[in-house]
Amino acid sequence: MTGFTENALVKKLTELNPSQQSIQTLSLWLIHHRKHHSVIVKVWMRELVKAKEQQKLTFMYLANDVIQNSKKKGPEFGDEYRSTLTRAFEHLGSAASTDDKTKQGLLKILKVWEDRGVYEHKLIKEWRNFIALSSKAVENGAGPAPKKAKTESKPMEVKEKERRHSETVVEVDGKTESHIILSPAHNPPGDPPEPEELVKALLDLERSASSDAAVREKIANLPPEVSRVDLLSKLRDKDEAQQLIQRVGEALSLLNDYNARLAAEMEDRKKLKSMLHDFLHAQKELLLQAEERHVEYIEKLAKVQQVKEELKSHLQNLPEMNAETTGSLAPLPSAGDLFRMN
Repeated sequence: MTGFTENALVKKLTELNPSQQSIQTLSLWLIHHRKHHSVIVKVWMRELVKAKEQQKLTFMYLANDVIQNSKKKGPEFGDEYRSTLTRAFEHLGSAASTDDKTKQGLLKILKVWEDRGVYEHKLIKEWRNFIALSSKAVENGAGPAPKKAKTESKPMEVKEKERRHSETVVEVDGKTESHIILSPAHNPPGDPPEPEELVKALLDLERSASSDAAVREKIANLPPEVSRVDLLSKLRDKDEAQQLIQRVGEALSLLNDYNARLAAEMEDRKKLKSMLHDFLHAQKELLLQAEERHVEYIEKLAKVQQVKEELKSHLQNLPEMNAETTGSLAPLPSAGDLFRMN
């Protein structure tokens, strides 16, 4: 990772995307450079206001990750963000700039902070009020009414499972850092899946029921008497009937199992379709951002090229320092002459 500069921070915030990897990577970098916490939070707030509407929630996921993961190293980020988050929620709570998906994400972050005691209840209530006021503004005609979140009481063991987190170890500027992957950093519904997750889902489909040629061949080779009622009249004795019952039972078990696998495959394909849709949408947004940066740097390159041409022209107009010219000038003093003590 690179050293800390304000320009480097702005660049990283501009390139931030909703994926867990992107949020985690930048969070680790910020925590590693926590001695600059004051500048980091100030720039974060400034870039949050300037960010596109669909990026603002990602900025909040980043802040959540930094606040919670930095606690074991010191209180700097938690204290610094405390005085800034009121302005952030006030900005995000404006009806004109916050859609329903963002509101639900913000409420989720506040719920996590409340459950984990990250900030005191009074502050969280104040921040939650900004979101509530935004919803009231929407109901009064500022925009489409947000959907009401379902409030369901969950058993304690379910809540405890939701509070659990996993830990990963990453190298930052040559040092090993342990990083807790927190729940709001995981992709909420509708956000793009990680590439690894998408690849795994595609590979799993290669082993799906419809690709199982061996089972399909077994089903195709089932004897006709297990599926044709008209052949029952050809049974000659009780032994043949018992044998047929056994074959029918085996065929039934085979078909039930295969149909269950096909039903599961259909659900997996529906999920994969949704994942691909979200992934492609995210890639289109990232492509658009890359194109915008490309245009920006092409313009910068053109300006640098213009300065280069003007500098070249200016150099050509400067007088030549030939031998005759230099011979008429007094010789430069030596180092000894410059520092000789009188």
